[in-house]
Amino acid sequence: MSTPEFTANRENFCYRHPDRQSFVLCQRCLRTICPECQTQAPVGVICPECLKEQRKAESPAQRRARRQWGMSHAGGGKPIVTYAIMAVTSLVSLIAMIPGIGDQITGALLFSGVYLYPSISPYPFEPWRLFTVMLVHGGFIHLALNMLALWMIGRSLEPMLGRWRYLTLYLISGLGGSVAVACLAPTQATVGASGAIFGLMAALLIVGRHLGANVTGILVILVINFAWGFTMGGISWQAHLGGALVGALVAFIFTRTKRPKQRNLQIALLAAVVVALLVIVAFVPPALILSGVFG
Repeated sequence: MSTPEFTANRENFCYRHPDRQSFVLCQRCLRTICPECQTQAPVGVICPECLKEQRKAESPAQRRARRQWGMSHAGGGKPIVTYAIMAVTSLVSLIAMIPGIGDQITGALLFSGVYLYPSISPYPFEPWRLFTVMLVHGGFIHLALNMLALWMIGRSLEPMLGRWRYLTLYLISGLGGSVAVACLAPTQATVGASGAIFGLMAALLIVGRHLGANVTGILVILVINFAWGFTMGGISWQAHLGGALVGALVAFIFTRTKRPKQRNLQIALLAAVVVALLVIVAFVPPALILSGVFG
């Protein structure tokens, strides 16, 4: 199930468990470590050996503080961010399905390009909808399918990327999906976290390919989901497309700025992606609407 490149590149495997692939490096020794070997540090994660050395160097006061604040055991590679996103999204979406108040909540959180351009639409300027759209869904089945996909992908991708990079990927992918909707269907109202989830799928494809893994299965699933969105009515394929493209770009940045000394470069490139998306959504859709491409 893996390519010759994957087998040959031993840097893609945990140094303590040679059969386990990973994308995460120990922040002290820079060796690759799998989720089981990861211990959360103030910045990034460290391996068990470095953790042992670090604790040997602690003063008695530091050891007492660590025990007092419950820092003896770190979260390891558990997909905490994935679970948190699922919990918050499910809670908001389920509340939005309650008769009587659900329509008001959905109406306040959904996204449409008309909320970004008050000068050419009768609606107020509400840019936060670019992100809040990920919190509401068009029914229980829509919510269940998205959360199932998030759970399946997040269990593998979050430990490989680390929590903060994973959360950044999710949010920027969701932004990319909203920007694509604003550019390709500016008067269309959308709900759901599909753009962000397609970004995660594309990122898993990019990271897996970078590690040398066989990504054929992921590619097939991505293509099938794209085809489903294009052929079925009522599905925002624009959000799927935008989320996937942006998610792939963010993952590519992660694979090229993997080492701790490249952290500032990574942050700068991610900021550039966000700025580029905001510039696109600020200028492209109004030009299309004013030129008569969209009514």
